Amino acid sequence: MNVKLIGTSHIAKQSVKEIKDAFETFTPDIVAVELDVNRAISLMQEQKSKVSIAVISKIGIKGYLFAKIGQVVQQKLGKLVGVSPGSEMKTALHLAAKNKVNVAFIDQPINITLKNFSKNLTWKEKFRFVGDIVKGLIFPKRQIKQYGLENFDLSKVPSSAVVKKMIKQMKNRYPNVYKTLVEDRNRYMFKNIVKLIKKDPEKKILVIVGAGHEDGINEMLLKVDVVKDFQKAIPLTNK
Repeated sequence: MNVKLIGTSHIAKQSVKEIKDAFETFTPDIVAVELDVNRAISLMQEQKSKVSIAVISKIGIKGYLFAKIGQVVQQKLGKLVGVSPGSEMKTALHLAAKNKVNVAFIDQPINITLKNFSKNLTWKEKFRFVGDIVKGLIFPKRQIKQYGLENFDLSKVPSSAVVKKMIKQMKNRYPNVYKTLVEDRNRYMFKNIVKLIKKDPEKKILVIVGAGHEDGINEMLLKVDVVKDFQKAIPLTNK
């Protein structure tokens, strides 16, 4: 299976470099990115999102607020390290255009994700979220230590161990948020990657997703590869 998977941080210089290196060494035929078409257009045109009342009614107020909070946080962190949020995805799209490489937008449409977020977020999780924010304000060092971020460098992609710890914390404390933002989207992107593999099995595919999605998608892809190798070794017959 000619697939290279890169887990990125949306504000890390390291991610931009890894993508540039992958274009030189892996020379992909297809680049699959963790974007939908609308998000890609907004990113490349650097559009500021203008949300109408009609859109909020579709995605829900909780989904809208979550998206806005996430956007503000990423912008502030991006300013700290001098990298605009989404720079690694823009780099991938620019390099794909420059090298005439096909692009596949594999992520679930953002409106569906935010709608599901609004629908699935429970009161229990909302109270926990408020509690975690308060703890973070009162005991910031304790919270940082809890997530293993004492030596965290924003300019680099978090280590696999740190990502796994953060994902585990999310899954335990916010199971519905985890399912909506991570698990469901992992499955959605995985299915789109498999479609690309089946359509062009000989072509090299560079998959670029956030670090939080890397392990989940990689595990599913490895299972596909194992099944494929097993079928080659022992052809399955219908009895």
